[in-house]
Amino acid sequence: MSQAVTRSVTTTSPGLLASLDPLLREWLPRQRWFAGKGRPVTGFSLVAVTELLPGDRKLGLYHLLVRAHQPLSPVHGTVPHPGDCYQLLIGVREALPPRLAPALIGHVHEGPLAGRTVYDALYDPRPAEVILEALRTRARIGGLRFERRDEIRPDLVPRVVTAEQSNSSVVYGDTFILKLLRRVLPGVNPDLELPLALAREGCSRVPPPTAWMTAELDGESYVLGVLQPFLQGASDGWELALRELAKGEDFSGEARALGRATAEVHTALARALPTVTLGHMQLESLVHGMTERLESAAQAVPALGPYVPGLRSAFDALADLAAEGRTWTAQRIHGDLHLGQSLRSPSGQWWLIDFEGEPAKPLAERRMAQPVVRDVAGMLRSFDYAAHSAGGPPAPEWAEACRAAYCTGYREVSGSDPRTDPVLLRAYETDKAIYEVLYEARHRPDWLPVPMSAVHRLAAPDTT
Repeated sequence: MSQAVTRSVTTTSPGLLASLDPLLREWLPRQRWFAGKGRPVTGFSLVAVTELLPGDRKLGLYHLLVRAHQPLSPVHGTVPHPGDCYQLLIGVREALPPRLAPALIGHVHEGPLAGRTVYDALYDPRPAEVILEALRTRARIGGLRFERRDEIRPDLVPRVVTAEQSNSSVVYGDTFILKLLRRVLPGVNPDLELPLALAREGCSRVPPPTAWMTAELDGESYVLGVLQPFLQGASDGWELALRELAKGEDFSGEARALGRATAEVHTALARALPTVTLGHMQLESLVHGMTERLESAAQAVPALGPYVPGLRSAFDALADLAAEGRTWTAQRIHGDLHLGQSLRSPSGQWWLIDFEGEPAKPLAERRMAQPVVRDVAGMLRSFDYAAHSAGGPPAPEWAEACRAAYCTGYREVSGSDPRTDPVLLRAYETDKAIYEVLYEARHRPDWLPVPMSAVHRLAAPDTT
């Protein structure tokens, strides 16, 4: 049984942050989920700090929301940027046992924690139990709010998920998984909003939220984490695809089932939340954004240069249809769909997960209604990536079979085949490939040939 959560707010917050500052400047940029890589951290400002376990005991625990200040990047231009806000769970001990060595942040030399060792508390079962207990009891701790829809057992043993990802996760027993958001923003987060809406619709393709934690600060709400059922024995869609490809196995049956699952989610979202019609003005703005992203990427990645006219033609074709009076329906979608955002049960059931959208985009943009083809294009690009990533020679025929099967499965549920709207599909695939080129050039140059092969195909005049 977890110890009762301490309901107090620390009064040593200014000194606490000052003492942690030099340690966080070194530690934070090394984390997979840190969004400001490539720019130094020049300082921190405190958004909120809550003491969950008193720091003067053998084990202390602090919940921090801190803003990391960095020089402006070209993305921000000259517009002032307040800095990204990060959620940290800081554990405090006299010394770390060997099992917690990977969680070390550093040794504090001054301030209220002088002489103590601080670390990422999610790696430690006791602090992780404190969070679950707070969710179980619907605790109110300072500005932190813990809510739940269903009952939670109090004796579940936690373990951190060590795989690198853009957030952090803890599995409790084999019953729940807590996704703790690291870079947090004020407002309604789709990673909670959409699964809740789908749960109300009875959609079985998305694990329903069991509980969640938020912060209420200065009249604004921040979603901090979501607890969902742990899908025991489920296989990550990306890893499953790579395994089957490496064995030379056909994956088109799974791709078709995944297409059906995607369509079920889209259909449920259209029932649960409003849909809109995109006319000439909206499409003009959409095409303008796509064209701007192309031009910006071409400046950053010279290899794109020769393909710019062909890629731009994908967007111009969409603009021409809009000018002729063509309209499209838009709705809430996943927003960042790929094989890694899907799970398959041993019995063959597919689920979609992680509805946060693209974390780099503003929250308001992630919550906008969009054509479902955007999700489809993301998954089609993911099949292409898998075909280049299994360790052997590229397998374009495998990818093409999966792409076709996925669209067939999607049609079987929705009644609409994405391939029957080739101009819209090409535009979204092109936009996604351009994003991939820019990402790979910055972070994984060895992978650049993968999206560049798609660029070569998408820029061809007979693509549709």
